[in-house]
Amino acid sequence: MLHLEHSCLFFRSWLALTVSVLLDLKPSACRSLSGSRPNILLLMADDLGIGDVGCYGNDTIRTPNVDRLAADGVMLTQHIAAASVCTPSRAAFLTGRYPLRSGMVSSNGYRVLQWTGVSGGLPPNETTFAKILKDKGYATGLIGKWHLGLNCESSDDYCHHPLSHGFDHFYGMPFSMMGDCEPGEVSEKRAGLEHKLNVCSHVMALAAFTLTAGKLTRLVAGSWTLVICSAIVALLCLTTSYFMGALIVHADCFLMRNHAITEQPMSLQRTTALMLKEVSSFVKRNKQGPFLLFVSFLHVHTPLITTENFRGRSPHGLYGDNTEEMDWMVGQILDTLDTEGLTNSTLVYFTSDHGGSLEAQFGNHQYGGWNGIYKGGKGMGGWEGGIRVPGILRWPGVLPAGRLIHEPTSLMDVFPTVVQLGGGQVPHDRVIDGRDLLPLLLGTAQHSEHEFLMHYCESFLHAARWHQRNRGAVWKVHYVTPVFHPDGAGACYGRGVCPCSGDKVAHHDPPLLFDLSRDPSEAHALTPDTESSFHEVMERITKAVEDHRRTLSPVPLQLDMPDNLWKPWLQPCCGRFPLCWCDREADPQEPTAREN
Repeated sequence: MLHLEHSCLFFRSWLALTVSVLLDLKPSACRSLSGSRPNILLLMADDLGIGDVGCYGNDTIRTPNVDRLAADGVMLTQHIAAASVCTPSRAAFLTGRYPLRSGMVSSNGYRVLQWTGVSGGLPPNETTFAKILKDKGYATGLIGKWHLGLNCESSDDYCHHPLSHGFDHFYGMPFSMMGDCEPGEVSEKRAGLEHKLNVCSHVMALAAFTLTAGKLTRLVAGSWTLVICSAIVALLCLTTSYFMGALIVHADCFLMRNHAITEQPMSLQRTTALMLKEVSSFVKRNKQGPFLLFVSFLHVHTPLITTENFRGRSPHGLYGDNTEEMDWMVGQILDTLDTEGLTNSTLVYFTSDHGGSLEAQFGNHQYGGWNGIYKGGKGMGGWEGGIRVPGILRWPGVLPAGRLIHEPTSLMDVFPTVVQLGGGQVPHDRVIDGRDLLPLLLGTAQHSEHEFLMHYCESFLHAARWHQRNRGAVWKVHYVTPVFHPDGAGACYGRGVCPCSGDKVAHHDPPLLFDLSRDPSEAHALTPDTESSFHEVMERITKAVEDHRRTLSPVPLQLDMPDNLWKPWLQPCCGRFPLCWCDREADPQEPTAREN
């Protein structure tokens, strides 16, 4: 018996030593695996609040598939978007650069691309991770939302199209799922345009009536030409206002496969099924690998198109239903990897392009997400609620399951991470703001390479953060913040989205200072009286901002007028404009592998 006890003790000691050695060797083993050129699957939700996901604290909206990803992989708790609205955030994600560097911002209030038929978009000289990986032999695909432009000078030059930015295959919306895509309660631009056209028709009708009265009473001399022109303009404004909803739906809400329009306007209730079918088809065609697939969900942006199977399931109304359907789509995509035997050879990443939209309200209905404990939301340049997003990465056998990383990271970090995993080189001819995540994910690096991160609203710097590693503190200063409406609210209700400049923002001198490591909700601004390091922190961040600004070069702003003004000759149309109507999804042709 004594001999047996000694044997058991010896075995337990040997087992503990062996496990210890294996754990010590794990980083180098992972480093060697990182050169195996995995398949890369990038999943990005649209307008999803970080507080809407179970693994980030929500216990009422069901997100079991995203939660499973987190349990099987690494979860980033300080993952930051480079912008709080769609177009600039996505540009930064694809290029690894602050959107100001590529001109994917505005200076006059046009926060995103306003129409499909505009000349602005991601410049052709920008390098995306798709372009680099395509050159390294990856099959590259984008399924879902683009919202980074299409054409420059004609309706078929495709200078901003995904296929011009490194993707072999594109299927989805070149624009964005806007409230205008379905007649209903929430509209991004229809109501405003209708109001302007109605004012125009009334003014011109009044002018025509006044001129007519003047002519009849002989108080106004000259021909009737001006009267006729005024009446025609009034009639045109009135007619356009009446048909504005239909015009917007046809102009922006359509699907493309590569360069061909397949459905204009979209049949929204079948879009989810079509997207999942396209994902499955792409994976099966390219399962011999390697492939890069970016699935850019149309969920959970308004108008929250949700199939009947998910309507009424969530206690959070239509938004909760839509979030749960998005999670189900994630599960379907992960099941496809399992079925094709690709799970262990695929790096999966899940995120949102920015925070949830607090102002997406109509009456008592909330159509936007929840950002948890974080202040603010979509459209706010600096507050955490608009820029802190989920960040989950899974690669079985390489990344440790269940790891939490509390270091500051950025959506821009995906660029250098996937480029280097795919055997490419990060460009040296331009500033890349993203940092390779792999050392942090594997545990070979203790801290994020981001010491400072800048937070822009349009072209205006609203805030900056400093990760003071030796103290474990994350300091954040706000130079500009939006003035919430009404007083005491936590958003700009009634205004669609908070502004970046003008009289509806507050400029702070001295800037507001928060220690996010102690006050992640940004509830208590620090002062020299309450924080002994106040002046030291301000000086350090001020110098970092000055250093950052010296790296900026002037470029054309793609979201300013006139590049963000609708141009009829740039409007994609599968018929003769404005009669743009087609449905080629009824009998879709199965695309060939790496179809162009």
